[in-house]
Amino acid sequence: MAPIQLATGLAENSQLAQTGLVHRSISAPRVATLVGSGPWPAPAYRSLAAAVRRSVEDGRLPVGTRLPSERELTGAVGLSRTTVTRAYAELRSQGYLVTRRGSGSVTRVPDVPGGRVDHLLTPAGVDDVALDLTCTAPLAPAGVAEAYSRALDGLGAYLPGTGYYPSGLPVLRAAVAERFTRRGLPTSPDQVVVTTGALSAVAVAGATLLGRSDRVVLESPSYPNAIATLDGLARVVPHPLRPDQPGAEWDVEGLAALVRQVGPRAAYLIPDFHNPTGLLMDPDQREQVGRVLRTGRVVPVVDESLVELALDGAEVPAPLAAWVPDAITVGSASKSFWGGLRVGWLRAPDARLAELASTRLRLDLGAPVLEQLVVADLLGRAEEVLTVQRARLREGRDVLLAGLAEHLPDWRCTVPGGGMALWCELPGGSSTVLVRAAHRHGVALAAGPRFAPGGGHDRRLRLPHCLPVEQLAEVAPRLARAWAEARGTAGTDAADVPLIA
Repeated sequence: MAPIQLATGLAENSQLAQTGLVHRSISAPRVATLVGSGPWPAPAYRSLAAAVRRSVEDGRLPVGTRLPSERELTGAVGLSRTTVTRAYAELRSQGYLVTRRGSGSVTRVPDVPGGRVDHLLTPAGVDDVALDLTCTAPLAPAGVAEAYSRALDGLGAYLPGTGYYPSGLPVLRAAVAERFTRRGLPTSPDQVVVTTGALSAVAVAGATLLGRSDRVVLESPSYPNAIATLDGLARVVPHPLRPDQPGAEWDVEGLAALVRQVGPRAAYLIPDFHNPTGLLMDPDQREQVGRVLRTGRVVPVVDESLVELALDGAEVPAPLAAWVPDAITVGSASKSFWGGLRVGWLRAPDARLAELASTRLRLDLGAPVLEQLVVADLLGRAEEVLTVQRARLREGRDVLLAGLAEHLPDWRCTVPGGGMALWCELPGGSSTVLVRAAHRHGVALAAGPRFAPGGGHDRRLRLPHCLPVEQLAEVAPRLARAWAEARGTAGTDAADVPLIA
């Protein structure tokens, strides 16, 4: 069969500079650590081109990266200059490299009809499918309805007022501050601003910190709606995560080099059960990442939306802001309790509060009073409610993993210690193509490129485990049929199928 076309794209070379991505260089030794240094199967130029292409597809080599010259790369990968030159020509012909006078050779991904992938999380047309796996959103746990009843009892005290609380109700701000303090980050209620969800908090922080000419670092992969929000405010710079390297997933050395090269103003990070990978940044990495950000004067916007969802009893380190005093930390009740509450918050140092409050007032005048009272009530009973929520998500994760092991054993999924999704690596093919096939089998999915701020990740797929277990048990059998269809290999072993060309 013909190899599957990679279905993710940016504009042609004349438009590459208009994507908002920032070109940065990568050294020859660094390329060699990503693609290897041989021995190279013959023909060597094709082997080298394939290794570079896989690094771009996986997001380890971000789109917009200026590769070293052919001469510089020659020694690092143990090949002749002629071989490296032919490999670069191969990548150009495949659409993964563009070379311009004065700019060198810059990585890209091939064009597809419709242009750049839309990063908004929920695609259109999922109403007619049985299993919607496009977003990580939990069912409301037991206790939410009761919290609403108690909140209604207390609502009368607020009715004589205007109902506008742009900074949030004092009772909720105090509850949020107390949880930060208990986790090792002393916080006063005055340092907390309540928002209409974590994404609203990210938008407030981004609009406060960034201008169109500024640069903001995002992990790759990352949360699609945050990508869309920040891409509209500043120039996005991807920083590839390394899920397969325990203890070094955030690649501190690479982050330091990136900060030196592009001088970002801010960074959006998800250190706690990262969306979509499920990674948890350990204390050593927090200290090292914190040092890089402080040295580079980069303000981190830290998303802690999933911090309460440790499914296997892992001890979550202190908030990253404990290592970076200038950090703005955002959180939400949507993942811990229920998305319908639409209540989030940000925690900031005193020196930034006035500017953040001013930005907030330009966006909206506050979150609903009733829902704030509900969240304050739930935070007071958090462990009781979260114990049930974690057990439900853990059971769903294990059911989904068991189904994948039975029906798709060649898919590779690291078991996350927390969060709400699996980040799976396909043995070949394209997750974008699989999404279309899965829809025909009653499963709505979000393809890997939706999580890539700089392109790539088309061999990755996020699988949330938030649905009821009886529905999650259907996911793997349906995906197996869709996978066979997407590869055009029904009845054929997946190992016999060629990878993406």
